[in-house]
Amino acid sequence: MAHFPTGTGRRPWRASVLTLFPEMFPGPLGFSLVGQALEAGIWSLTLQQIRESGIGRHRAVDDTPAGGGAGMVMRADVLADAIDRARVPNPDLPLIYLSPRGAPFSQARAHALSEGPGVMLLAGRFEGIDERLIEARGITEISIGDYVLSGGELAAMTLLDACVRLIPGVLGAEESLSQESFEGGLLEYPQYTKPREWEGRPTPDVLLSGDHQKIAAWRRAEAERITRERRPDLLRSKPTR
Repeated sequence: MAHFPTGTGRRPWRASVLTLFPEMFPGPLGFSLVGQALEAGIWSLTLQQIRESGIGRHRAVDDTPAGGGAGMVMRADVLADAIDRARVPNPDLPLIYLSPRGAPFSQARAHALSEGPGVMLLAGRFEGIDERLIEARGITEISIGDYVLSGGELAAMTLLDACVRLIPGVLGAEESLSQESFEGGLLEYPQYTKPREWEGRPTPDVLLSGDHQKIAAWRRAEAERITRERRPDLLRSKPTR
């Protein structure tokens, strides 16, 4: 049984998670040393149900992607309201969206986050979130690997576990974590949905043109641009076609 220090006067490291499935938490975070640290108050976990900010009688949180395509995209206005609510008691927490196209998560990033006040995580679903939300709320995108999960909840748990175990008092000694290499490929292009204009940010005209060739070309160009900016190693490891 681990013994955690008490009466240190240090404020708990705070984790705030925005999700459509708060019942999934704490999940594995409630077990072992991380779970014991949660019970001991070394870190705290609060959950924001995104659907509370949903639209209409059915609390809709998503809509069809602008420009067409499969699946649904989470709305910027809905998510912004949920984020703004969650930020009231936690205005100092960095906001992170778990996304396959984000910057790779690393042990160095885990150390940096664990040394701060905590973290606010957005767990997405469906085909992703409206790009305008990322711009408007200053969201950092982080990826835990080059693969796709059903939602961001498991990724959020992974990030939290990696950070919490580094908080002083949680583990007796630090352990090394291995990082696997990523496979090549392009990162995803930006997604947009309704409303057509939100907080002064319009959906790109090409996505509303109905010209599928132009839409495909724009998406390809945006994907290549984002990949060049964020993950040029992917372009070197596997030539694009």
